[in-house]
Amino acid sequence: MMEYRRICYYSSDMHIAILNSNTDRSDFAKDWPDDFGKFSTLIKEARPDWEFSHFDMIFEQHPKDFALYDGYIVTGSPASVNADEAWIQSEIAVIQELIAMKKPVFGACFGHQLIAKALGTAVIDNPSGWEFGTVKTNVVNTPDWMQGPEDKAVKQWAMYAAHSEQVSELPKGAALLCQNEQCAIGGFAIGNTIFTTQYHPEMTDEFIEALVVELKDYVGPEVTRRASDSLSIQSDRALFANWIGDFFQAGLKGTKV
Repeated sequence: MMEYRRICYYSSDMHIAILNSNTDRSDFAKDWPDDFGKFSTLIKEARPDWEFSHFDMIFEQHPKDFALYDGYIVTGSPASVNADEAWIQSEIAVIQELIAMKKPVFGACFGHQLIAKALGTAVIDNPSGWEFGTVKTNVVNTPDWMQGPEDKAVKQWAMYAAHSEQVSELPKGAALLCQNEQCAIGGFAIGNTIFTTQYHPEMTDEFIEALVVELKDYVGPEVTRRASDSLSIQSDRALFANWIGDFFQAGLKGTKV
């Protein structure tokens, strides 16, 4: 696991709104923190003084005043962004308004895909099938807020994955951040206001291990075997937590990709 260091753009407590898109209400999900808990815990590891508010997008619980929050997180979900669901269309409209306001928005997995869709890009089935377990991805571009130890550029990082759909092409004006053989668009950024990843920085080691077991019948024995074998590689959770924090601070300061 990589070490990380904090970029001190300036000292500031921030209030982040987490737009929880996770539709899983299964007994398995009830045994773990929801995505609000997962993401707030993740970022507090790097920014312990920050404040978070929870909005359940499934029930269209939207912030009443978008200006009240310093940044937004769009979470993952087992739902497909292509599903004909009213709450998904409503969340796309929210994201489009946040983009118009130039509010910093971070999205992971479903969130990554939904932001791309809000920007006019299609989401398709992954030609390689499921990408599941620990995945290594190669860094293509490094914004100022995406650096490694001693301000060195990170060339590759590992993160947990659980998806069978992916973004088909970069949205207009976006910079590709990372990719691998299974996922050509593993994340992208637009200026200092959009940061996405197809992966799951919020997942803990214990959660992904349990998820691989939980989904074994759904994804099949071969996908399960590959995912289980990959878990000997630990994710770069601390590194990514710091990147998200730096991204939100850069969004207010005006740092560019």
